[in-house]
Amino acid sequence: MTTALITGAASGIGKTFACQLAAQNFDLVLVDRDTSSLDKIAQTLRETTSVSVETMAIDLTAPDPGDRVFDFTQKKEIAIDWLVNNAGLGDYGDFASSDRHRQLEILQVNILALVDLTHRFLTPMLKQRSGVIINLGSIASFQPMSYWATYAASKAFVLSFSEALRAEVRDRGVKVLALCPGPTKTPFFDRAHFPDNTRPMGLPLADPETIVCQAIAAVEADKQTIVAGNPLLNFVANAPRFIPREWVVELIERQFRDV
Repeated sequence: MTTALITGAASGIGKTFACQLAAQNFDLVLVDRDTSSLDKIAQTLRETTSVSVETMAIDLTAPDPGDRVFDFTQKKEIAIDWLVNNAGLGDYGDFASSDRHRQLEILQVNILALVDLTHRFLTPMLKQRSGVIINLGSIASFQPMSYWATYAASKAFVLSFSEALRAEVRDRGVKVLALCPGPTKTPFFDRAHFPDNTRPMGLPLADPETIVCQAIAAVEADKQTIVAGNPLLNFVANAPRFIPREWVVELIERQFRDV
């Protein structure tokens, strides 16, 4: 039986990964800080599927989350075949007046916890010469974004890190995918305090089911990166390469300014 560990599994894209992988007979380890929602999705999957579902309630902003999650799977004697680093934080607003601790939490979850978990679970994957790692980037991975500066920079890291890592391990049995969704119907915009007039870049919101279906298909096709959601997003992601970078940044600043 294949086992997937999913962070941020209690809602949105993470929850959808859990449902779709369970439908494909994956056993699951679901990680989230929202204990109530985590327990609900786990109970639903236990009642509607035949797969094993383990849960771990943990805030990935806590110290050494990778150690704690890895130790949890070791004590349960669970080998992880798929790692879905889905958990992420964002925060809209002027950087200078933002909460400093919130900015550091974004880096902790989006970068440090992701790298930590990847390093922890990659080693056993390489030993067994098989495994899949899906790291959640964003359409924001492809350009700087004012009023969303820390988030966009963290997602640029995820894209670069994932593509570089894939080149290192692709001939050793492990697949690495940078999944870069566009605006999606999840609680993210509300949690990141986005004002209505700046979202979601004038594009329709994609369903999480669409994002996850495209991600699973990309893994099967052994793709390096996928811009998921609206078909127009590939143009949005690639167009800045042909425009002076200063122009791109200025255009985005105007678009995302809360006026």
